[in-house]
Amino acid sequence: MANQNDSFIDEVTDELRRDKLYGAFRRYGWIGILAILLIVGGAAWREYSQSRDRAAAQSWGDAVLAAVDDQDPEAIQAVDPAGSPGRKGLADLLAANAYLQADDSAKAADALRDVAGDEEVGTTLRDLAQLKLVMLEGQDMDPSERDAMLTRLSRAGAPFELLALEQKAVALIGAGRSEDAITLIRQIQQKDGLSESLRRRLSEMMIALGVEPEPNDAMAAPN
Repeated sequence: MANQNDSFIDEVTDELRRDKLYGAFRRYGWIGILAILLIVGGAAWREYSQSRDRAAAQSWGDAVLAAVDDQDPEAIQAVDPAGSPGRKGLADLLAANAYLQADDSAKAADALRDVAGDEEVGTTLRDLAQLKLVMLEGQDMDPSERDAMLTRLSRAGAPFELLALEQKAVALIGAGRSEDAITLIRQIQQKDGLSESLRRRLSEMMIALGVEPEPNDAMAAPN
């Protein structure tokens, strides 16, 4: 009899638990449904946004490439970057190159300065613009500005560290400081990551300064 009573009590208890569970679901179930809808809706919106961004980037790229093919720097800069500093910076770099091909170094320098002074374009594009500006203006650039740019660009681990060091050597040669230039060139030659073209240019600079390159560097020098 006791076992029957225990079984009855267990059944009643289970029934009460089910009633409480169903009641809680009827009362709060909408929260779970809403959470599911928000998750699904968020995923759909994210997919839509990514698809829209890809389409906008492709449209911008197609327009810029068409202007590049036409060698029209103004058209390159006129393509709407849709609020992207990176796109605008890249367009200005491409426009600068087109201006140079058209022998308009003044406008090329202006385009490079726009990128070089814009911190929103990202370190790589900004550094590249500053390096190209230094190479373009050379000794015509204000010495203090040139030195400041090259000091920043040649910092350890910078994207264009070795090329900036090369430009430092060029600046030293232009200033008549041949011994300092030779010392710097030797330091650059000892660094890792030198491309074959850079190694060759450094050897050529040493020869122009009247210094025979080291045996390893002589292999890269022109015959």
